[in-house]
Amino acid sequence: MFTQITEFSANHTLLVGGFVALLIAVFINEFKQAAKNFSSLTPAGAIQLMNNEDAVLLDVREPAETVVGKIAKAIQIPVGSVGQRVGELDKHKDKNIIVYCKTGARAGIACQELNKAGFEKVYSLSGGITAWQEAHLPVSRK
Repeated sequence: MFTQITEFSANHTLLVGGFVALLIAVFINEFKQAAKNFSSLTPAGAIQLMNNEDAVLLDVREPAETVVGKIAKAIQIPVGSVGQRVGELDKHKDKNIIVYCKTGARAGIACQELNKAGFEKVYSLSGGITAWQEAHLPVSRK
């Protein structure tokens, strides 16, 4: 059996190399998922959390991006400033915090910053404000 595996590997180096690379990528992704201390929510999950529990929304987009609208009552702190301005959120430390950006990538970075600062109930809105709007949920232009 080992001889067949060795022979196959020698004859199909690109295929075996691609398989090994894919396997490594899967392990890295699984490790990253296990290491993060926050969960992701769909827009429907966010609505449910907002309706059933005390939740605070945190918009981590840049101010210029918010002119297209934001979720009502969201606190706006750009992702690059979350570490320095985390004190503004201290009064909400015991509440659920739903973090969002345009598509969800920057929200994960902000969630990690909040975890470092001791926030435990942190959620990232999957797909960000884009997914929120695609679900035909309301945005405020104020």
